[in-house]
Amino acid sequence: MQGWQKVLAVALTCTWPLWAMAGDRGEGHGWERDHGWGPQKHEKRDRRDHDRDDRGHKRDGKPHAAGAAQLGPRPFWLVDNMDDSRLKRELQTCAEKREHYKTSDFSIGHRGAPLQFPEHTKESYEAAARMGAGIVECDVTFTRDKELVCRHSQCDLHATTNILATPLAAKCSVPFQPAVVGADGVVVQPAQARCCTSDITLAEFRTLEGKMDAADASATTVEGYMAGTADWRTDLYEGQATLLTHRESIRLFRKLGVKMTPELKSASVPLPYQGLTQAGYAQKMIDEYREERVRPRDVYAQSFNLDDVLYWINRNPDFGRQAVWLDGRYEDPAFDHRDPDTWNPSMEELAASGLQIIAPPMWVLLENDNGRSVPSTYARAARRAGLDIITWTFERDGPLNNGGGFYFQTLNGQNPNAADPQPGIINNDGDMMDALDTLARDVGIIGIFSDWPATTTFYANCKGQR
Repeated sequence: MQGWQKVLAVALTCTWPLWAMAGDRGEGHGWERDHGWGPQKHEKRDRRDHDRDDRGHKRDGKPHAAGAAQLGPRPFWLVDNMDDSRLKRELQTCAEKREHYKTSDFSIGHRGAPLQFPEHTKESYEAAARMGAGIVECDVTFTRDKELVCRHSQCDLHATTNILATPLAAKCSVPFQPAVVGADGVVVQPAQARCCTSDITLAEFRTLEGKMDAADASATTVEGYMAGTADWRTDLYEGQATLLTHRESIRLFRKLGVKMTPELKSASVPLPYQGLTQAGYAQKMIDEYREERVRPRDVYAQSFNLDDVLYWINRNPDFGRQAVWLDGRYEDPAFDHRDPDTWNPSMEELAASGLQIIAPPMWVLLENDNGRSVPSTYARAARRAGLDIITWTFERDGPLNNGGGFYFQTLNGQNPNAADPQPGIINNDGDMMDALDTLARDVGIIGIFSDWPATTTFYANCKGQR
């Protein structure tokens, strides 16, 4: 035996039993316990170590197949920002003791991770998966040649891509028009533009790059108009933001090992469009999953249009079984989320139609009860009817030191209960963690869309959400 072989043999003989002893005592790392790798499988782990860093992550930065998550500092900063409470202490203890975090279906990447990455781009989706989002969203619309692509709206290219800085700007439905500013510096007429996926072909769409969703209505130049990113976001990750077709998102999500939640967006052009009907549009989206051989249980098709959801339930029951109705009735002045008599259809009627998952915005599910966030009448009624609940959108209101905006309106005093008005209870960023706990523990949501999935992944791991 060569000298180096003797050294290797001694090293292996001495080292392996220590691994086994640690495993037998239950002292292995949490990552090993979570993935069922006891002492008998350390040889398998050893063969893979050259591909991983000391946290169990692949060295290429992508989440490994077992579902490790990279959270970064933000969730821990939010916990430190919380008011003193039992929940804060529980989460701090979790942060101190937990060494590894796993991907969770509770944590849904809303357009990817758009708090810092341009939405609906390859890079944004990859960031969401790295942060442990178990499900990632592609909003689905179509181009002039009826190809499905990932965009939040059919007509948002002027705000979410670089189209205005390219020759394709000439094809926009409404070309850029600068703001008119009076002698006193006051904007008399805001800047505007309207660029739609239906204005361009798929080939042209592929030439664009994503940017942070923003437009400065006071701008007098294209460059100024495109530079309207909120100061609590960032442009750091622009410059390499790859737009994707719907089919490309499917392939990417499979590679990343995440489930998929496509939202069929309302068309901005009249339907039928070049022979494409609403039902054909809904079917075309599902067909791409079938063609890519995706398991229906890995897809949560969603729409604000209840007819789309019922179409999937009745015509594609394998995918319709977990179709999600995004409840947008809050925009109807006749709808009061506190008054069941204004709900048409009722929760019971929705359940009878075959719907299993309903998804309103967060504020519809929460109420302020003497300084505590509690489940709303709407939330309790949905659960009584047997409906599962997903909600949206966490980490989208920006800093909460002034109470936040749309998503916390029933907790920040903007939308109080007229029968028992209460002062707002949202006044710092840590308060979002208390609201999240009410949604998970008391409302019983099965998932939540987030603009920064690391935070919801952290909570899910600490509180036992799958």
